[in-house]
Amino acid sequence: MNDAARVLQDVFGHKAFRSPQEEIVATVVGGGDALVLMPTGGGKSLCYQVPALVRPGCGIVVSPLIALMQNQVEALRQLGVRASFLNSTLDALGARAIEAALLAGTLDLLYVAPERLFQPRTVELLQRAQIALFAIDEAHCVSQWGHDFRADYLQLERLHREFPGVPRIALTATADQRTRAEIVSRLDLGAARHFVASFDRPNIRYRIGPKTSPQAQLLRFLREEHAGDSGIVYCLSRNKTEDVARWLVASGFDALPYHAGLDAATRAANQARFLREDGVIVVATIAFGMGIDKPDVRFVAHLDLPKTVESYYQETGRAGRDGLPADAWLVHGLQDVIKLRQMLDASDGDEAHRRAEQQRLNAMLGLCEITTCRRHALLHYFGEESPERCGNCDNCLEPPQTWDATESARMALSAVLRTGQRYGVNYLIDVLRGSSGERIATAGHDRLPTFGVGAALDVTTWRSVFRQLVARAYLRVDMGDYGAVRLEEKARPLLRGDTGIELRREEKRSRTRRAAAPAPGGSGVDSVLWDALRACRSALAAEQNVPPYVIFHDSTLREMCERLPRDEAEFGQLGGVGERKRERYAAAFLAVIRSMPSVG
Repeated sequence: MNDAARVLQDVFGHKAFRSPQEEIVATVVGGGDALVLMPTGGGKSLCYQVPALVRPGCGIVVSPLIALMQNQVEALRQLGVRASFLNSTLDALGARAIEAALLAGTLDLLYVAPERLFQPRTVELLQRAQIALFAIDEAHCVSQWGHDFRADYLQLERLHREFPGVPRIALTATADQRTRAEIVSRLDLGAARHFVASFDRPNIRYRIGPKTSPQAQLLRFLREEHAGDSGIVYCLSRNKTEDVARWLVASGFDALPYHAGLDAATRAANQARFLREDGVIVVATIAFGMGIDKPDVRFVAHLDLPKTVESYYQETGRAGRDGLPADAWLVHGLQDVIKLRQMLDASDGDEAHRRAEQQRLNAMLGLCEITTCRRHALLHYFGEESPERCGNCDNCLEPPQTWDATESARMALSAVLRTGQRYGVNYLIDVLRGSSGERIATAGHDRLPTFGVGAALDVTTWRSVFRQLVARAYLRVDMGDYGAVRLEEKARPLLRGDTGIELRREEKRSRTRRAAAPAPGGSGVDSVLWDALRACRSALAAEQNVPPYVIFHDSTLREMCERLPRDEAEFGQLGGVGERKRERYAAAFLAVIRSMPSVG
């Protein structure tokens, strides 16, 4: 571990490990297997990168996405680490050169996709090389219960048989107990030590509300709170991502679409702009974001309901990796539930899988409708206890009002029952409000006792009632009958009057504008120096065709502003400055600092 501490300082520029990194590194350096659950931005990569540099041989990293591999390799090469990847972007000559480097022992880390790992040529290559470890990144992809399942990951259990003396470390940011169990089973990690870091991301503010006019809601959120910021907007469908991106551009934002249906060149170009430029918004399906290391994503917005709490947590975790304030913003409606049920019913999964996914969807709905602390509920879902109030979610900052909705809920349930459990919410609201219409008259529903009994409530309130009854499992949406609403067994006591119910009151919350992210280093920072350091970083990044944060994170620039290093020795003491970066960049940044009149 003395070697590990030296590598951490000299290569990565960090003085100490975060908890539980040190224990994980010690386990793997010692030849043991590990399963690591650590939040996005929590420092998972160091848990295998440091052991790979300490142990003899090359660390093999199984990574699901080409873009992720390339980003990691770019960042490692900046540190002087001999890193490369084997994937389809290489021609035969390039691939052979990397294979030769591996066999010659001149590589520290090699990133490989699971599809390529078990090609006969790759297996034969690895058997001839000295392997320090196998790191299985995004390990939840191995689980059929997980939210990013990749069939190719199922082959990875072969690693234990074919390379029995090589330690393995599986890492993921999100996995419930069932997914963890399947990771252990599928990867043959029965003897591995488990490390579960806190899932809490205290700098992220969670905000969830009803979908009323989603584009107008998003526009208000962006203009009032995130003008000029980088962020991600998630949508369920490919078409919607393109429509929303076009609309944002027309509204004055720098927005780009990203989904699996775009050609590879467009996806790569859009992702590159997001990584390399400030203020770019990507509108995406879940195909975007896994492994994205951009630290200054200030918001993640969802215009549609995520399928699971795991997906929601992972996607929102792409915000605020630099530790500065960030927003996780979501609007949802009953139509989202219908769409997700349609997708679930059209999936290839068996009945057990569909039942499990329905339970996960119900958990996501529950998170949306709770009136207590969002963060407490989110952490509890992952088995972590926390204070009952976090002070940084919408429900803590502006506690929602509730109302005794017993009678209204009974009206809604009665309307479902008396119309034969064959109609959708819009029709049921028309019946409850006594709307005249040929369809209602033809069905004879204008003669029902429930016809018109709910005229005192407006359409928005009735939508809220039905949405919350679905979220609390009093009702379900049956996709086999075009979105018909049906009673669940839980509804019977409420319908009979044996129990009551309180629901969230849909009030327009004050849009308390989040304070802007603090000026780098605090109020005493010289803004002219800050801008000059950023310009220097951008120029160096452009020369090398890498994202600016690969040169230095904002946190390192802030420290430059605070400490004003005078020479290379002091520059080398900054966080994130290892030996290689000190050698490469000290002169350029010191020159900027010395040029400032306020410093000179």
